[in-house]
Amino acid sequence: MFMGEYNHTIDAKGRLIVPSKFRETLGDTFVVTKGLDGCLFVYDNAEWNAFEEKLRSLPITNKEARQFARFFLAGAAEVEVDKQGRILVPNILREFAQISKDVVLIGVASRIEIWSKERFESMASFEDMDEIAEHMAQLGLGI
Repeated sequence: MFMGEYNHTIDAKGRLIVPSKFRETLGDTFVVTKGLDGCLFVYDNAEWNAFEEKLRSLPITNKEARQFARFFLAGAAEVEVDKQGRILVPNILREFAQISKDVVLIGVASRIEIWSKERFESMASFEDMDEIAEHMAQLGLGI
């Protein structure tokens, strides 16, 4: 399970250090793809394979299912950790997530999210957590 928040920078070549806590679970190669809310999603190979199977099971006759699969698969890239613990984030993914320098990596259970620091700070105010907690309780998730 992934958890925690780490601040890093991405260099001019698009290389990003992956925290060692995350690398322990991810291994040497894993998948980075477009995520929801304007971030990138990172999956270890087992989680990615399970997600890919779910995408394959969607009906090809359903337009939303096709769009959903395209969104995640077209931008997906298998990345490899170098000897310095870095990955090369493809340019198309950096542009999608508006990542230029300062980056926040957060563990979210089965995946990691990579955010531009500016976008994360504007999104993650957590001021409305009481209201969100109430909605989660309605979905069966109590604290």
